[in-house]
Amino acid sequence: MKQRLLLLTACAGSFLLGAFITNDDPMKPLTAEMVDVASKVFGLEFTPAERDSMLGNLNNARTNYEALRKIDLPNDVAPALYFNPLPAGFTMPAGPSSFKASPAGKVSLPKNQDELAFFTVGQLGELIRTKQITSVELTQFFLNRLKTYDPKLHCVITLTEELAMSQAKRADAELKAGKYRGPLHGIPYGAKDLLAKKGYKTTWGAMPYKDQTLDLDATVVKRLEEAGAVLCGKMTLGALAMGDVWFGGMTRNPWSTTAGSSGSSAGSASSVSAGLLPFAIGTETLGSIVSPSTVCGTTGLRPTFGRVSRHGAMALSWSMDKIGPITRSVEDCALVFNAIYGPDGHDPTVMAAPFRYTPLTTLKGTRIGYVKKAFESNYPNRANDSLTLQTLRNLGAELVPFDLPTGVPAGRISFLLTVEAAASFDELTRSGRDDLMVRQGKNAWPNSFRSARFVPAVEYIQANRARTKLINEMAGQLKAAKIDVYVSPAYAGGNLTITNLTGHPCVVLPNGFTKQNLPTSITFMGQLFEEGKVLAVAKAYQDATEWHKKHPSLQ
Repeated sequence: MKQRLLLLTACAGSFLLGAFITNDDPMKPLTAEMVDVASKVFGLEFTPAERDSMLGNLNNARTNYEALRKIDLPNDVAPALYFNPLPAGFTMPAGPSSFKASPAGKVSLPKNQDELAFFTVGQLGELIRTKQITSVELTQFFLNRLKTYDPKLHCVITLTEELAMSQAKRADAELKAGKYRGPLHGIPYGAKDLLAKKGYKTTWGAMPYKDQTLDLDATVVKRLEEAGAVLCGKMTLGALAMGDVWFGGMTRNPWSTTAGSSGSSAGSASSVSAGLLPFAIGTETLGSIVSPSTVCGTTGLRPTFGRVSRHGAMALSWSMDKIGPITRSVEDCALVFNAIYGPDGHDPTVMAAPFRYTPLTTLKGTRIGYVKKAFESNYPNRANDSLTLQTLRNLGAELVPFDLPTGVPAGRISFLLTVEAAASFDELTRSGRDDLMVRQGKNAWPNSFRSARFVPAVEYIQANRARTKLINEMAGQLKAAKIDVYVSPAYAGGNLTITNLTGHPCVVLPNGFTKQNLPTSITFMGQLFEEGKVLAVAKAYQDATEWHKKHPSLQ
C-alpha cells in the first residue's frame, strides 16, 4: 500500500500525533525530533525528556497500527461506540403510531398526461387506487422522462428499467387481485446511489467504486418495495456524498441547467424538481437534503438521527448520517417516511418510537418558535423568510422568539464528520486510489481525509463530549421556550450545523424565488422523534402558499 502518513498514538489513547514518513523505510524508528515536529501540529509542547520518554510507547503503537490495517474493515462495519442524540432526562414518545393523510378529494386523469409529471405522490396514488392509470403506464411515463431529460440534467447513474417494469407489473396484478399495499402502491421513485440494490451497481458516485455491486438490498429500498413502490433509478450524488460532482459530471439544477443542483443528494432533488420522478430518497450528514432541496425547489424531510435504518447505505459519518425523502409536498414526505421509519435489527442506532401524523386544519393558537437573531441578521434570503413569518402570523400562529444554544461553537466540533469519513475511507487514502476521485482541490474529500489523520484522538473525544453539552443545551432552550416546532432560515444563524450535530428533524420547503428566478427555502424544526408535529405545521404553511406548485420549464 502507498504509505503517505503515520499516526502516532500514545498508549491508552492519551494523545494522537501525526508525522510524515518516507516511503523508502516506513518502519524506521521514530525520533524525539519527529515527536517535536508532530506535536507542534496540534499546538502541544513537550520537554526533551518527555519526548524521549514517549518513544517506546509511540513505536509500539505504530506496530499496533500496522496490525490493525491488516484487518478487513469494509464500509459497512460500524464502530462499537454508537451516537445517542437523547439529552439527559429525555422521555421517548410512547404509544401507538397513527397516520391520517389529507382527504384525497377527486383526482382525475388529466387530458394532457404530461401534467402527471408534477402530480404529488398522493394524487398519483389515488389515480392508481381508482384504476384510472396502471402502475405500468405510470412507470413507463416516468422512465421515458428520465431517458429524455437525463442527458441535460445528469441526475441518473443507473436506470433500473427491467426491475421497475417487473415491480410495476406486480403492483398491477396485486391491485387486480384485491391486494392494495397503500398510498405508495405502484408509485415510481428513485434512490440515491449510496443505497444498495441487489443486482445493480452501487457506485457512491465515485470513480474508485463505479463498478461496485453489493449483494443486498438496503433496508429503505426493501421497505419501499414492501409498500409497493417501484424503483426506477439509482440517482446521482456528489462523489462519496459531497457536492454535486460525480464521476459522470455535474448534476444540473432544472431551474438553471448551467448550474449545479447542489448536493450531495443531487440527483434525487434534481429529478423530483424536473418532474422525472414523484419522489426520491436522499441522505443528509451536514445539509445534503436541505441544500439540494433549496436549490431545486423541492420539499425534503431530514428525520431524527436514529429514526431510519442505514443498513445497506454508504457510511460517511456513523454519528451524523440520516436518510429521508425528497418530494413535491410536505404530505408526500409524510407518506414516504411512514413506510421507511423504525428498527430493522441491522442498524443498532435506530430507536423504536411512534410516528403520529394528522394534518392541522388551522395554526390558530399554535406556538411556533423562530430563531430571532438569525431572522434579524443580514443574509440573502431575508426578505422571503420575513414573508414566511408573516404568513404564519396570518394563519394564527403565535410566534415565540427562540435562541439557539451558544455554549458550544458547533462549527468548531463539526470536524467530527471529517474524522469519521476519513475512517470510513481509510483504505482509499492508504492505497492511493483517492487519486481517482474527480475532485482533488483543497476542500475535496481526498485532502480532507488526509488532513483528518492529524486530528488527535483526545480532541475527537473532547469534541464528542462538547457535543453532549450542545445536545443538553439545545434541549434546555426548547424546554424554556415551551415549543415543539420552530422555524429557521435554511442557512443563516448556524441552525443547520447545530441540528445535524444534535440529530433534530427538519422539514425544508420552498418559500419564494430570488430575482434570478431561483428557488429559496425555509426550514421547520421539530423535537427529537416528533416528525409528525413538524410535518403538520410545515404542511399548514405550505398549503397557504403556492411555491411548491411552481416547476421549471425544461426545453
